[in-house]
Amino acid sequence: MPGAVKLLLAAALLSGGDAQAAPPGWELVWQDEFDGPAIDLSKWELEDNCWGGGNHEQQCYTPRRDRQPGANAWLADGLLHIVARRETWTGPASPEGRDGATATLPYTSARLRTKGRQEWTFGRFEIRAKLPAGQGSWPAIWMLPSGSPHGRWAASGEIDIMEAVNLGTPSDMPGAAPGTPETRVHGTLHYGRPPPGNVHAGTWHVLPGGANPADGFHVYALEWEQDEIRWYVDGVHYASQRAENWYSQRQDARGGWIDAPPGAPFDAASKFHLLLNLAVGGDWAGKVNATGIDPAAYPQAMQVDYVRVYRCGAGHADGSGCATRDPAAQQVVPERPKP
Repeated sequence: MPGAVKLLLAAALLSGGDAQAAPPGWELVWQDEFDGPAIDLSKWELEDNCWGGGNHEQQCYTPRRDRQPGANAWLADGLLHIVARRETWTGPASPEGRDGATATLPYTSARLRTKGRQEWTFGRFEIRAKLPAGQGSWPAIWMLPSGSPHGRWAASGEIDIMEAVNLGTPSDMPGAAPGTPETRVHGTLHYGRPPPGNVHAGTWHVLPGGANPADGFHVYALEWEQDEIRWYVDGVHYASQRAENWYSQRQDARGGWIDAPPGAPFDAASKFHLLLNLAVGGDWAGKVNATGIDPAAYPQAMQVDYVRVYRCGAGHADGSGCATRDPAAQQVVPERPKP
């Protein structure tokens, strides 16, 4: 479907998992409708590493794409397909693969990022996607700082627009009846200090009627301004976090901790890029629900219909002026207060 046609449909379709028009005041500044014959490498880089994401994930991210044999990412039917396969692969053991070390892992997948191509400070980020299912699957739509203005992870922050693990497997959600399938999607912020002083805060959302995000497309969105970040699914505002609850700290020459300015790390000093990936296993997906990885569940795919980025036309330097708020949305307060 041509991009222009998609945008016309977006103006007309406003419910469920259909494409949606941005709320009033937001101006489109960047997009990928995935309608071309191949992944646009001017917009996306495919990572090449087997380092496990820093939390013992079991996939190697490969650069195999489009018509290359065994591709883990390609475009077809107006969609980006990110596919995790059960196959042994050897690749760089570090994120950027610069130290010469290698690792071998039992799955392959893809992780696309806009780093070095496009970064943003504040705005609305909207992605329409269908998620994978199965024990061990961990799809993510998220953002990382392109530099480290406040220090190394997580002092410079991380924004998770959407994550889900083990969809369709028996849920361990508090209060869920035995056998209830996992259907939650999560929105989270990471900040604080470098490990072990890193912290995170977030919550989850369930679709109406217990619908499974792996059974159809849904629109995942995030609105980011200097003092507040908000999460949405299919236009429903389900969570917010406020700047008074996040923080960033770095060490001085004597080892003491120094506070970054208020609003850091999600402030005007930071530029973040987008990432789309499908991980397998790891310290979250591999340790909840049925635990481990179900090899019979693979291959699994995350399909992305579009990615659209908007700026607030009100033009406020702090990104404010276009907020869409629901007073019923959860105000997330971290369990671990600032030290």
